[in-house]
Amino acid sequence: MTPPLHLAVLDDEPDITSLLATYLQSRGFRVSQLHAGRDLIALMSSDTPALVLLDLGLPGEDGFAIARQLREHWRCGLVIVTGRGDAVDKVVGLEVGADDYVTKPFDLRELLARINAVLRRLIPPEPAASAPAAARTRLRFDQWELDTAARRLLDPAGEEVALTAGEFDLLCALVESPGRVLSRDHLLERTRGRDGGPFDRTVDVQIGRLRKKLEPDPGRPQMIKSVRGAGYIFVPGVAPVT
Repeated sequence: MTPPLHLAVLDDEPDITSLLATYLQSRGFRVSQLHAGRDLIALMSSDTPALVLLDLGLPGEDGFAIARQLREHWRCGLVIVTGRGDAVDKVVGLEVGADDYVTKPFDLRELLARINAVLRRLIPPEPAASAPAAARTRLRFDQWELDTAARRLLDPAGEEVALTAGEFDLLCALVESPGRVLSRDHLLERTRGRDGGPFDRTVDVQIGRLRKKLEPDPGRPQMIKSVRGAGYIFVPGVAPVT
C-alpha cells in the first residue's frame, strides 16, 4: 500500500492548522501542524513533506525568508496561504519560488484542488511497467537537456538545475512548442489549469525566474523572448535525445 503523502501546515493560528489538518487528513494526507518557522525547518530535516502550506503573517518572522530557505535547501511543493492579498505580496511570493498563492478566507475544496495540482506537477505518475521509456521524454536545446519524465533540467555542463514545479511545467510548455508564440493565457491554462485575470502576473514572474536560470544575460534574453502584446516565444531549436 502506498503511504499517504506528507503535508506540513505552518500558521501561527492553531484553529487554522487544526481545520486544515482535519480536512486534509480526511482526504488521505498525513499532516504536520506547525506554528513557528524554526519548527518547520527542523521538520524539513527529519521528515521532509511533499508540500508545505505557508502563512506569511507569522509574528516576529519573515514568511518570505522562510520560503527562500525552503527553495534553497529542499525540493517540495510550496503553497502560500495568507491573509495578505496585495498584488505586490503575490508577485514577491511567486518570485521567491511559491508554486501557488492562496488568500484567506479560502474555500477548502479550492485549496485542495490547488494542492493536488501542485502535487501532480511535482510527482509525475509512474509509467506502466510494460511501457519502455520514450526517447522524446528527453529533449535537448542549446546543449541543455530536459527530461520531462524524470522532471530534471541539466545545464550544458551536465549539472542539474533546480526548478520549482511551476517553472518546470512552464519550461516544458515552451520547449514543446519552439518557434511558436504562446500567449500568457495559454501558458497559464497549460501550467495552472486556470484562466488569468487582466492583472495576473503569474506567467511573467515565472518567465523572469526561468530567464535567470537559463540565460547568460537575463536582461537581454535570447532563449525566451517576449513578443509585445502576444506572449512569449522559445527561440532555440529542440531535438529528442537518442
